[in-house]
Amino acid sequence: MSLDHYVTLGRSGLRVSPFCLGAMTFGEDLGWGSSVEESTRILDRYIELGGNFVDTANFYTKGHSEKILGDHVGRHPARRDRLVLATKFSGNLYPGDPNGGGSGRKSIMSACENSLRRLQTDYIDLYWLHNWDVHTPIEETMAALDDLVRAGKVRYIGVSDTPAWKVAEANIAARFRGWSAFIGLQIEYSLLERTVEQELVPMALELGLGITPWSPLKSGLLSGKFTRRNGSGSKSDRGWILQDSFNETTWAIVDELEIIAKSHESTVARVALAWVQAQPGVTSTIIGARRLAQLEDNVQALDLKLRAEELSHLDALTKPKLGFPQNMLSWFPEIHNGGTSVNGIYAPASPFGLQKGETPY
Repeated sequence: MSLDHYVTLGRSGLRVSPFCLGAMTFGEDLGWGSSVEESTRILDRYIELGGNFVDTANFYTKGHSEKILGDHVGRHPARRDRLVLATKFSGNLYPGDPNGGGSGRKSIMSACENSLRRLQTDYIDLYWLHNWDVHTPIEETMAALDDLVRAGKVRYIGVSDTPAWKVAEANIAARFRGWSAFIGLQIEYSLLERTVEQELVPMALELGLGITPWSPLKSGLLSGKFTRRNGSGSKSDRGWILQDSFNETTWAIVDELEIIAKSHESTVARVALAWVQAQPGVTSTIIGARRLAQLEDNVQALDLKLRAEELSHLDALTKPKLGFPQNMLSWFPEIHNGGTSVNGIYAPASPFGLQKGETPY
Protein backbone atom coordinates (compact mmCIF):
# COMPACT_ATOMS: atom_id res chain seq x y z
CA MET A 1 0.00 0.00 0.00
CA SER A 2 1.37 3.35 -1.09
CA LEU A 3 0.26 5.97 1.44
CA ASP A 4 3.88 7.14 1.59
CA HIS A 5 4.02 8.01 -2.13
CA TYR A 6 3.47 11.67 -1.36
CA VAL A 7 2.26 14.36 -3.74
CA THR A 8 2.33 18.15 -3.52
CA LEU A 9 -1.06 19.76 -2.91
CA GLY A 10 -1.96 22.05 -5.77
CA ARG A 11 0.51 24.80 -6.60
CA SER A 12 2.33 24.50 -3.27
CA GLY A 13 5.21 22.63 -1.68
CA LEU A 14 3.00 20.88 0.89
CA ARG A 15 3.56 17.10 0.65
CA VAL A 16 0.51 14.98 1.42
CA SER A 17 -0.49 11.33 1.15
CA PRO A 18 -2.61 10.34 -1.87
CA PHE A 19 -5.37 9.35 0.56
CA CYS A 20 -6.35 11.76 3.32
CA LEU A 21 -7.88 10.37 6.51
CA GLY A 22 -11.24 12.03 7.12
CA ALA A 23 -12.04 12.36 10.83
CA MET A 24 -15.69 13.43 10.53
CA THR A 25 -16.75 10.20 12.23
CA PHE A 26 -14.34 10.48 15.15
CA GLY A 27 -16.57 10.54 18.24
CA GLU A 28 -20.05 9.20 18.95
CA ASP A 29 -21.58 12.50 20.09
CA LEU A 30 -24.21 12.51 17.32
CA GLY A 31 -25.34 8.95 17.97
CA TRP A 32 -23.11 7.43 15.29
CA GLY A 33 -19.41 7.38 14.50
CA SER A 34 -16.34 5.77 16.03
CA SER A 35 -15.53 5.49 19.71
CA VAL A 36 -12.44 7.26 20.99
CA GLU A 37 -10.63 3.92 21.15
CA GLU A 38 -11.55 2.92 17.58
CA SER A 39 -10.72 6.40 16.30
CA THR A 40 -7.22 6.25 17.74
CA ARG A 41 -6.68 2.75 16.34
CA ILE A 42 -7.68 3.99 12.88
CA LEU A 43 -5.39 7.00 13.20
CA ASP A 44 -2.45 4.91 14.40
CA ARG A 45 -2.85 2.42 11.55
CA TYR A 46 -3.11 5.22 8.97
CA ILE A 47 0.14 6.74 10.27
CA GLU A 48 1.80 3.30 10.41
CA LEU A 49 1.01 2.83 6.71
CA GLY A 50 2.77 6.10 5.90
CA GLY A 51 -0.25 8.42 5.89
CA ASN A 52 0.39 12.00 6.94
CA PHE A 53 -2.77 13.97 5.96
CA VAL A 54 -5.68 14.15 8.44
CA ASP A 55 -8.81 16.24 7.85
CA THR A 56 -11.42 17.39 10.36
CA ALA A 57 -13.58 20.46 11.11
CA ASN A 58 -14.37 22.63 14.10
CA PHE A 59 -17.90 21.31 14.44
CA TYR A 60 -17.47 17.65 13.52
CA THR A 61 -19.05 15.70 16.40
CA LYS A 62 -19.49 19.03 18.23
CA GLY A 63 -15.73 19.60 18.37
CA HIS A 64 -14.95 16.14 19.75
CA SER A 65 -13.21 15.08 16.54
CA GLU A 66 -10.62 17.83 16.99
CA LYS A 67 -10.22 16.97 20.67
CA ILE A 68 -9.59 13.29 19.87
CA LEU A 69 -6.85 14.34 17.46
CA GLY A 70 -5.44 16.76 20.02
CA ASP A 71 -5.37 14.20 22.82
CA HIS A 72 -3.75 11.52 20.67
CA VAL A 73 -1.44 13.56 18.44
CA GLY A 74 -1.50 17.30 19.07
CA ARG A 75 -0.10 17.19 22.60
CA HIS A 76 2.92 15.21 21.38
CA PRO A 77 5.05 17.59 19.27
CA ALA A 78 7.21 14.85 17.78
CA ARG A 79 4.12 13.11 16.40
CA ARG A 80 2.17 16.25 15.58
CA ASP A 81 4.94 17.81 13.47
CA ARG A 82 5.10 14.75 11.23
CA LEU A 83 1.43 15.20 10.22
CA VAL A 84 -0.42 17.61 7.98
CA LEU A 85 -3.34 18.53 10.24
CA ALA A 86 -6.25 20.14 8.38
CA THR A 87 -9.38 21.58 9.92
CA LYS A 88 -12.19 23.88 8.82
CA PHE A 89 -14.06 26.96 9.95
CA SER A 90 -17.57 28.27 9.08
CA GLY A 91 -19.61 25.89 11.26
CA ASN A 92 -21.43 27.50 14.20
CA LEU A 93 -21.24 25.68 17.54
CA TYR A 94 -23.04 28.43 19.49
CA PRO A 95 -26.85 28.71 19.16
CA GLY A 96 -28.02 32.30 19.43
CA ASP A 97 -24.67 33.77 18.35
CA PRO A 98 -24.75 35.00 14.71
CA ASN A 99 -20.98 35.54 14.80
CA GLY A 100 -20.32 32.02 16.05
CA GLY A 101 -20.03 30.78 12.45
CA GLY A 102 -19.62 31.98 8.91
CA SER A 103 -16.57 33.55 7.33
CA GLY A 104 -16.33 37.01 8.88
CA ARG A 105 -13.14 38.17 10.60
CA LYS A 106 -14.59 37.90 14.13
CA SER A 107 -15.80 34.35 13.51
CA ILE A 108 -12.61 33.17 11.80
CA MET A 109 -10.29 34.45 14.51
CA SER A 110 -12.38 32.88 17.27
CA ALA A 111 -12.80 29.57 15.40
CA CYS A 112 -9.05 29.33 14.81
CA GLU A 113 -8.20 29.89 18.47
CA ASN A 114 -10.72 27.28 19.57
CA SER A 115 -9.47 24.73 17.01
CA LEU A 116 -5.89 25.29 18.15
CA ARG A 117 -7.01 24.70 21.74
CA ARG A 118 -8.87 21.48 20.95
CA LEU A 119 -6.12 20.21 18.65
CA GLN A 120 -3.55 21.11 21.33
CA THR A 121 -1.17 22.61 18.81
CA ASP A 122 0.07 26.10 18.03
CA TYR A 123 -0.46 25.88 14.26
CA ILE A 124 -2.84 24.41 11.69
CA ASP A 125 -1.23 23.08 8.52
CA LEU A 126 -4.22 23.56 6.23
CA TYR A 127 -7.18 25.73 7.21
CA TRP A 128 -10.27 25.24 5.04
CA LEU A 129 -13.17 27.58 4.46
CA HIS A 130 -15.84 24.91 4.98
CA ASN A 131 -18.60 26.43 2.86
CA TRP A 132 -19.42 29.75 1.25
CA ASP A 133 -20.82 32.46 3.51
CA VAL A 134 -22.97 34.64 1.25
CA HIS A 135 -23.12 37.40 3.89
CA THR A 136 -19.37 38.10 4.07
CA PRO A 137 -17.27 39.83 1.37
CA ILE A 138 -14.65 37.39 0.19
CA GLU A 139 -11.88 40.00 0.58
CA GLU A 140 -12.67 40.17 4.32
CA THR A 141 -12.30 36.41 4.58
CA MET A 142 -9.05 36.33 2.60
CA ALA A 143 -7.54 39.22 4.58
CA ALA A 144 -8.33 37.51 7.89
CA LEU A 145 -6.84 34.22 6.67
CA ASP A 146 -3.72 36.01 5.47
CA ASP A 147 -3.35 37.55 8.94
CA LEU A 148 -3.48 34.05 10.46
CA VAL A 149 -0.80 32.83 8.05
CA ARG A 150 1.44 35.82 8.80
CA ALA A 151 0.95 35.21 12.54
CA GLY A 152 2.17 31.62 12.12
CA LYS A 153 -1.09 30.09 13.31
CA VAL A 154 -1.93 28.70 9.85
CA ARG A 155 0.47 27.38 7.21
CA TYR A 156 -1.80 27.07 4.14
CA ILE A 157 -5.43 27.78 3.30
CA GLY A 158 -8.02 25.89 1.24
CA VAL A 159 -11.66 26.14 0.24
CA SER A 160 -14.57 23.70 0.28
CA ASP A 161 -18.14 23.65 -1.04
CA THR A 162 -18.01 27.06 -2.73
CA PRO A 163 -19.00 28.12 -6.28
CA ALA A 164 -16.16 28.22 -8.79
CA TRP A 165 -16.67 31.90 -9.61
CA LYS A 166 -16.32 32.85 -5.94
CA VAL A 167 -13.16 30.77 -5.50
CA ALA A 168 -11.69 32.40 -8.61
CA GLU A 169 -12.55 35.86 -7.24
CA ALA A 170 -10.91 35.00 -3.92
CA ASN A 171 -7.65 33.73 -5.42
CA ILE A 172 -7.30 36.51 -7.99
CA ALA A 173 -7.91 39.12 -5.27
CA ALA A 174 -5.31 37.42 -3.07
CA ARG A 175 -2.80 37.26 -5.90
CA PHE A 176 -3.02 40.98 -6.66
CA ARG A 177 -2.93 42.03 -3.00
CA GLY A 178 -0.03 39.77 -2.01
CA TRP A 179 -2.17 37.66 0.32
CA SER A 180 -2.08 33.89 0.84
CA ALA A 181 -4.29 32.14 -1.69
CA PHE A 182 -6.19 28.87 -1.57
CA ILE A 183 -4.04 25.87 -2.55
CA GLY A 184 -6.69 23.16 -2.21
CA LEU A 185 -10.28 22.59 -3.28
CA GLN A 186 -12.43 20.16 -1.31
CA ILE A 187 -15.50 19.01 -3.26
CA GLU A 188 -17.87 16.07 -3.41
CA TYR A 189 -16.67 13.89 -6.28
CA SER A 190 -17.53 10.31 -7.20
CA LEU A 191 -18.86 8.23 -10.05
CA LEU A 192 -22.32 9.30 -8.88
CA GLU A 193 -21.47 13.00 -8.35
CA ARG A 194 -19.77 14.49 -11.40
CA THR A 195 -21.50 17.85 -11.84
CA VAL A 196 -18.29 19.36 -10.42
CA GLU A 197 -16.75 18.69 -13.83
CA GLN A 198 -18.68 21.62 -15.30
CA GLU A 199 -17.01 24.51 -13.45
CA LEU A 200 -15.14 23.44 -10.30
CA VAL A 201 -12.68 20.94 -11.78
CA PRO A 202 -11.66 23.15 -14.75
CA MET A 203 -11.27 26.09 -12.37
CA ALA A 204 -9.01 24.04 -10.08
CA LEU A 205 -6.86 22.94 -13.03
CA GLU A 206 -6.55 26.52 -14.30
CA LEU A 207 -5.71 28.09 -10.92
CA GLY A 208 -3.55 25.26 -9.60
CA LEU A 209 -5.74 24.10 -6.71
CA GLY A 210 -5.23 20.50 -5.61
CA ILE A 211 -8.57 18.69 -5.59
CA THR A 212 -9.36 16.64 -2.47
CA PRO A 213 -12.64 14.80 -3.12
CA TRP A 214 -14.97 14.00 -0.24
CA SER A 215 -17.57 11.21 -0.27
CA PRO A 216 -15.80 9.33 -3.09
CA LEU A 217 -18.04 6.35 -2.30
CA LYS A 218 -21.20 8.49 -2.31
CA SER A 219 -22.10 7.94 1.37
CA GLY A 220 -21.47 4.20 1.01
CA LEU A 221 -23.52 3.65 -2.16
CA LEU A 222 -20.33 2.61 -3.98
CA SER A 223 -18.82 0.68 -1.07
CA GLY A 224 -20.18 -2.68 -2.19
CA LYS A 225 -22.59 -2.77 0.73
CA PHE A 226 -25.59 -1.85 -1.42
CA THR A 227 -26.34 -3.88 -4.54
CA ARG A 228 -29.21 -4.44 -6.92
CA ARG A 229 -30.02 -7.53 -4.88
CA ASN A 230 -30.28 -5.94 -1.43
CA GLY A 231 -30.08 -2.17 -1.71
CA SER A 232 -33.65 -1.12 -2.37
CA GLY A 233 -34.96 -2.69 0.78
CA SER A 234 -32.17 -1.61 3.11
CA LYS A 235 -33.14 0.39 6.14
CA SER A 236 -29.97 -0.14 8.16
CA ASP A 237 -27.26 2.39 8.89
CA ARG A 238 -27.55 5.27 6.40
CA GLY A 239 -29.71 3.36 3.93
CA TRP A 240 -32.73 5.53 4.59
CA ILE A 241 -30.76 8.65 3.57
CA LEU A 242 -29.86 7.07 0.25
CA GLN A 243 -33.29 5.80 -0.73
CA ASP A 244 -33.68 8.33 -3.55
CA SER A 245 -30.42 7.08 -5.05
CA PHE A 246 -31.55 3.47 -5.24
CA ASN A 247 -32.24 3.57 -8.97
CA GLU A 248 -31.19 1.99 -12.24
CA THR A 249 -28.32 4.43 -12.78
CA THR A 250 -26.77 3.44 -9.46
CA TRP A 251 -27.27 -0.28 -9.98
CA ALA A 252 -25.72 -0.13 -13.47
CA ILE A 253 -22.60 1.45 -11.97
CA VAL A 254 -22.46 -1.01 -9.07
CA ASP A 255 -22.88 -3.93 -11.48
CA GLU A 256 -19.95 -2.71 -13.55
CA LEU A 257 -17.82 -2.07 -10.47
CA GLU A 258 -18.46 -5.65 -9.36
CA ILE A 259 -17.31 -6.98 -12.74
CA ILE A 260 -14.13 -4.89 -12.72
CA ALA A 261 -13.43 -5.72 -9.08
CA LYS A 262 -13.71 -9.44 -9.82
CA SER A 263 -11.30 -9.20 -12.74
CA HIS A 264 -8.70 -7.56 -10.47
CA GLU A 265 -9.46 -9.76 -7.44
CA SER A 266 -10.38 -6.56 -5.66
CA THR A 267 -13.47 -4.89 -4.14
CA VAL A 268 -16.16 -2.52 -5.37
CA ALA A 269 -14.99 0.22 -3.00
CA ARG A 270 -11.40 0.02 -4.18
CA VAL A 271 -12.42 0.28 -7.84
CA ALA A 272 -14.62 3.31 -7.13
CA LEU A 273 -11.76 4.97 -5.21
CA ALA A 274 -9.26 4.16 -7.96
CA TRP A 275 -11.52 5.86 -10.52
CA VAL A 276 -11.71 9.06 -8.45
CA GLN A 277 -7.97 9.07 -7.81
CA ALA A 278 -7.32 8.81 -11.55
CA GLN A 279 -9.29 11.96 -12.42
CA PRO A 280 -7.46 15.10 -13.62
CA GLY A 281 -6.50 17.47 -10.83
CA VAL A 282 -7.20 15.04 -7.98
CA THR A 283 -4.37 15.19 -5.45
CA SER A 284 -5.55 13.42 -2.30
CA THR A 285 -8.90 11.67 -1.85
CA ILE A 286 -10.55 11.84 1.57
CA ILE A 287 -11.48 8.44 2.93
CA GLY A 288 -13.50 8.11 6.09
CA ALA A 289 -13.55 4.98 8.20
CA ARG A 290 -15.77 4.16 11.16
CA ARG A 291 -14.01 0.84 11.64
CA LEU A 292 -10.39 -0.17 11.24
CA ALA A 293 -11.36 -2.87 8.72
CA GLN A 294 -12.79 -0.20 6.39
CA LEU A 295 -9.50 1.69 6.41
CA GLU A 296 -7.53 -1.51 5.72
CA ASP A 297 -9.73 -2.27 2.71
CA ASN A 298 -9.89 1.22 1.25
CA VAL A 299 -6.18 2.05 1.31
CA GLN A 300 -5.52 -0.96 -0.92
CA ALA A 301 -7.17 1.00 -3.74
CA LEU A 302 -3.81 2.75 -4.15
CA ASP A 303 -2.34 -0.52 -5.43
CA LEU A 304 -5.13 -0.93 -7.99
CA LYS A 305 -4.37 0.41 -11.47
CA LEU A 306 -7.42 0.39 -13.69
CA ARG A 307 -6.90 -0.24 -17.39
CA ALA A 308 -7.63 2.60 -19.81
CA GLU A 309 -10.66 0.80 -21.22
CA GLU A 310 -12.06 0.26 -17.72
CA LEU A 311 -11.68 3.92 -16.85
CA SER A 312 -13.28 5.03 -20.10
CA HIS A 313 -16.17 2.58 -19.67
CA LEU A 314 -16.92 3.84 -16.16
CA ASP A 315 -16.57 7.40 -17.43
CA ALA A 316 -19.11 6.79 -20.20
CA LEU A 317 -21.64 5.24 -17.81
CA THR A 318 -21.90 8.38 -15.67
CA LYS A 319 -20.70 11.17 -17.97
CA PRO A 320 -22.57 14.29 -16.85
CA LYS A 321 -24.61 16.37 -19.26
CA LEU A 322 -23.03 19.78 -18.98
CA GLY A 323 -25.02 22.97 -19.32
CA PHE A 324 -24.27 26.23 -21.06
CA PRO A 325 -21.65 27.26 -22.13
CA GLN A 326 -19.78 23.97 -21.73
CA ASN A 327 -22.34 22.24 -23.95
CA MET A 328 -21.08 24.43 -26.83
CA LEU A 329 -17.38 23.62 -26.45
CA SER A 330 -17.42 21.08 -29.29
CA TRP A 331 -18.46 23.83 -31.70
CA PHE A 332 -15.59 26.17 -30.91
CA PRO A 333 -12.76 24.52 -32.93
CA GLU A 334 -14.88 24.98 -36.08
CA ILE A 335 -15.40 28.65 -35.21
CA HIS A 336 -11.83 29.35 -34.07
CA ASN A 337 -9.40 27.26 -36.11
CA GLY A 338 -10.26 28.11 -39.71
CA GLY A 339 -10.18 24.50 -40.82
CA THR A 340 -6.72 23.86 -39.35
CA SER A 341 -5.50 21.60 -36.55
CA VAL A 342 -4.51 23.35 -33.30
CA ASN A 343 -2.90 21.33 -30.51
CA GLY A 344 -4.10 18.18 -32.24
CA ILE A 345 -7.75 19.29 -32.47
CA TYR A 346 -9.17 19.55 -36.01
CA ALA A 347 -12.53 20.71 -37.28
CA PRO A 348 -13.64 21.80 -40.74
CA ALA A 349 -13.94 25.51 -41.35
CA SER A 350 -17.18 27.15 -40.25
CA PRO A 351 -19.69 27.89 -43.03
CA PHE A 352 -19.95 31.37 -41.52
CA GLY A 353 -16.33 32.05 -42.54
CA LEU A 354 -15.02 32.98 -45.94
CA GLN A 355 -15.11 30.30 -48.61
CA LYS A 356 -12.40 29.83 -51.26
CA GLY A 357 -12.29 32.78 -53.62
CA GLU A 358 -14.21 35.11 -51.31
CA THR A 359 -12.68 38.29 -49.93
CA PRO A 360 -13.46 39.88 -46.59
CA TYR A 361 -15.59 43.00 -46.43
